[in-house]
Amino acid sequence: MSKSSVFTGQPIFSQILTFVPKSKIDQIAEDCGADHCSRYFTTHAHLITNLYASFNKCESLRELTSGLLAWGKRINHLGISTSPKRSTVSDANSRRSELVFGKIYEFLYHKYRHLLPDSRKKKIRSKLYIADSTTISLFQEVMGTAGRNPANGKRKGGVKVHTLVNSAEDVPSMIRITSAAAHDGPFLRDIQLPKGSYLVFDKGYNDYSQFEAFSKQGITWVTRKRSNAIYSIVEKRALTDTQKKHGIKKDYVITLGHHHHDRDTRVEARLIVFKDPESKKSFQFITNNTKLSATTVSSLYKQRWQIEILFRRFKQNYPLTYFLGDSENAIRIQIWCTLIADLLIKIVKALGAKKWSFANLRSIIRIHLMTYIDLFQFLQNPEKALRQEKVSITSGQQFLFDT
Repeated sequence: MSKSSVFTGQPIFSQILTFVPKSKIDQIAEDCGADHCSRYFTTHAHLITNLYASFNKCESLRELTSGLLAWGKRINHLGISTSPKRSTVSDANSRRSELVFGKIYEFLYHKYRHLLPDSRKKKIRSKLYIADSTTISLFQEVMGTAGRNPANGKRKGGVKVHTLVNSAEDVPSMIRITSAAAHDGPFLRDIQLPKGSYLVFDKGYNDYSQFEAFSKQGITWVTRKRSNAIYSIVEKRALTDTQKKHGIKKDYVITLGHHHHDRDTRVEARLIVFKDPESKKSFQFITNNTKLSATTVSSLYKQRWQIEILFRRFKQNYPLTYFLGDSENAIRIQIWCTLIADLLIKIVKALGAKKWSFANLRSIIRIHLMTYIDLFQFLQNPEKALRQEKVSITSGQQFLFDT
């Protein structure tokens, strides 16, 4: 009997889970006390169940549990012996702390982050960090949301995911999950970056004391000036013809903050007025770096759109429209598991699927999640690999009426 060179005794889902060491997950669960009074449906089994929901875009507990049940004994390859019931998953989503899944994400990120940077990216991008937040609407008022009450009185909740991402890695390096009503500013205070880093954020993060703290730490920050910001001009810097050609209109050294009281925070900064040559829109950037050229500062802020693309990737490729539980804890768990699933696909892409777009890679993994075939050989040429496997199976079959 001929054998396929790409056939493997483990399904694709099981091969992806090799990047999630069970021993370490069990250790994290023990440290967090996450498996207390949970003998059968452990943190590891809970994680696998939620990863299945993320990869398959399950929008209900029925889809999740029936899908696993249909696999029968094949789920043994995933490290779980029985398919969980809906009540089991629901109870775990409500009772098991979401913090353990946050710890798992942090462990996996630090373990595999060396695989993520693209060598083609410029060196400055490895030092560039982008901070922003995205809001996910909820159908019930589980978590508070900002804004006025609607006219019909039916107020929906919302969850806000505060994110810090390294531009070269394109995955979150730091996450904080709050209600949608929470302000963005406090997130800046939790950010710790090495000296010489560049941090870009939008004008919603308006914390002058933290701006000053970043400057003392040797971190270059770039943001947009708010329309009501109080400042005084200290110096007007000369512009070159090249800068004017690229849309730079003004370059000032300024002092942010008013002078009503000596204890009021004032920040030495730089104001750059930029007019986009294509859209003709004007932007006002502020930064603490006086050595970078004005065109470089405007280019750094343009990189902020990378995090918007990342947020779009989350919302388009994962089940973040419908949640598998109504409790705040269940919502947080699903977001953490979505981040873990996204990180695992990025690892697969970095190791052997660089030519694939993220959306195509995620779709092909979803379709072949339980296909018994070598993942990385399969991704080199899916059609050829599947044909080889089909030929190897049919060539070894013996039929009843063979002569």
